Amino acid sequence: MIKPEGELKVSFGYQCNSNTVSSCEASGGYDIVPELRRNSSFSCLSGAALSANATLANTNICNGLIGEEILRSWDSPNSFRKVPSSPRLDILSSSLQSSMSNLSCSPSTPESDSYLMKSMSPTSRGEGFLNAMEVQVAGGAAGEDRVQAVCSEENGWLYCAIYDGFNGRDAADFLAGTLYDTIVFYFNSLDWESNQESIEACKGLNIDGSLPYIKDDSNLENISKDASSTNVEMATDSFRHGVLDSLQRALSQAENDFLYMVEQEMEDRPDLVSVGSCVLVVLLHGKDLYTLNLGDSRAVLATYGDGDFMNGSERPKAIQLTDSHTVDDEVERTRVLCDHPDDPMTIVAGKVKGKLKVTRAFGVGYLKKKKLNDALMGILQVRNLISPPYVSTQPSLNVRRISQSDRFVIVASDGLFDFFTNDEAVKLVHSYILSNPSGDPSKFLLEQLVVRAANCAGFSMEELMNIPAGRRRKYHDDVTVIVIILGTNQRTTKASTCV
Repeated sequence: MIKPEGELKVSFGYQCNSNTVSSCEASGGYDIVPELRRNSSFSCLSGAALSANATLANTNICNGLIGEEILRSWDSPNSFRKVPSSPRLDILSSSLQSSMSNLSCSPSTPESDSYLMKSMSPTSRGEGFLNAMEVQVAGGAAGEDRVQAVCSEENGWLYCAIYDGFNGRDAADFLAGTLYDTIVFYFNSLDWESNQESIEACKGLNIDGSLPYIKDDSNLENISKDASSTNVEMATDSFRHGVLDSLQRALSQAENDFLYMVEQEMEDRPDLVSVGSCVLVVLLHGKDLYTLNLGDSRAVLATYGDGDFMNGSERPKAIQLTDSHTVDDEVERTRVLCDHPDDPMTIVAGKVKGKLKVTRAFGVGYLKKKKLNDALMGILQVRNLISPPYVSTQPSLNVRRISQSDRFVIVASDGLFDFFTNDEAVKLVHSYILSNPSGDPSKFLLEQLVVRAANCAGFSMEELMNIPAGRRRKYHDDVTVIVIILGTNQRTTKASTCV
């Protein structure tokens, strides 16, 4: 469908190890590495992305650290890389010296470096959540999208994130370069050893289904407990509270850091005040599936309903695990209007202040701070910024207990859902996996998207793909997809990105 010379630009895929202690290179182009034990609840994942926007290969933010150092090798990865787990929190603000919790883009100092060496010592890395002596990592870029995946199969966790940038890629680059390590930083305070004991004790308990949805106000008390829950279960729930709280705190920290950087550099680069990104993080730890999202990217779970499990004639149903934070959502629209009762121009032409369709996003400082809006000139500036912030950084949070009925999770930027409903996406992936057990469901989804986009535009697929990036944005958005196959069945897959 796509010419080979233009196909493999960014590629990543991962298959969980078998119980053998051997290492080999999979024919699909990614590594299968040896292991000591298997704690993960997924068998493999694949990722693919389709670019529509024309952007620079790397942006030059944070004095070049994000573009030139941290992300230099991310534009064309061809496999998961096995790397030491040493968080790169070397982009620190001076306030870290006093608060020991505030990260930003000002140059690091000997004092902050000393603190980091202490806080991220091998001992703390071994005891902290999301830490392991070695992890597998991959990432890539497609237009203004960034995608990131990190896993430690031995310790039973998988981190996947999609950062859907807009008005530029700086915010998405910043997130790809710092958010994961900031999350690790906050997770170090969790009682990891206590939770491990709880997990061991829970092995004989009958834990079913999922925990209820956690509201946008992050009222973690909404996690209900069964009347017969034990102290062990309560301890496990407490740990889940801590995970969700740490995710939210890390995102808030990243937001503060990015806006701090924007303020420092907006005299030379006023465009930074309008750059932003949607954020979608999926964390699978054991059998707990956590999601955090800002904006309109989605995580969709494919699961069998009651009585449908293992029924070969039935297809799994789609459950959306994330909210869509746009003005098209009635709840979100009402919330935004209620937050600004004195501003009759809060939503104009179907956009927040006439500028942005998403109601929650990372960055976009000009809709959050008056002084950042003042940095813009002419028609770019928002008129009558009466009661900022108009765009929220409060994420939606969710945790679900994975059951035997759950088959896979589709993690994708909104470009996928411009063409497919949740049910259509799940149906396509399910059918493809059944007929192509060694295939790549993420790439297949993108191929089907190109087919539909071409039909809608009246082009052939070849004609659409021959339109250069930038001009092709008229016909489809940047699209990034990750498919996580749940359970422990072995599959082989590869992933690719079309540019």
